[in-house]
Amino acid sequence: MPEQDAILDALAPVADGIAATLGSFCEVVVHDFRRPEESVVAIAGSVTGRGVGGSMSEIGMGLLARGDDAEDELNYVTRTASGKLVKSSTMLLRDSGGSVFGALCVNLDVTALGQLRTLVGELADVGTATAETPTTTFGDDVDAVVDAIVDDHQLRLNKPWAALSREERLDLFRSLHARGVFAVRRAVPQVAARIGISRASAYNYLAEIRDQGAS
Repeated sequence: MPEQDAILDALAPVADGIAATLGSFCEVVVHDFRRPEESVVAIAGSVTGRGVGGSMSEIGMGLLARGDDAEDELNYVTRTASGKLVKSSTMLLRDSGGSVFGALCVNLDVTALGQLRTLVGELADVGTATAETPTTTFGDDVDAVVDAIVDDHQLRLNKPWAALSREERLDLFRSLHARGVFAVRRAVPQVAARIGISRASAYNYLAEIRDQGAS
């Protein structure tokens, strides 16, 4: 839509300005939710290592899944796969009709601050909770993000995919659907391959949980 494209275009220089103001530890990303596989349409700074044409993270997929009911995610902290501690705010973009179509995300690399906090905590003998910070996958390849979400589910189940019951597999597909995974093209066959089932079975599970959601 022209209005949505115009908003995205207008935000590119805004991203540059924010990143220039906050410095080298800041990254500002403009996302277009209409194409989740390559949602990054503008980026300034380098914290997550992505470029234009890169994919959204698990956070973005979750917002995409909630559609127009989604709300801004502000001041949350995650850890990248490489170990960076990142403080972020994701602000949704809406058109004049109120439809969510993208987001402006500010990422700050606070790794050094986290290390300082740990040092101060050890010196004061009070400890910190940074070990509990969830890991988030950022990358240009959306397949890696999908794989990370699927693998996270397996870690929580603590059992191999082959040992899952039918109901546990349905729970997996409900969880992935709620997190926006199936908005990504190729996600169903990718999930099927990841957990070792046929594509037909995967499409059947997805159809069943969608039917349950509509009933």
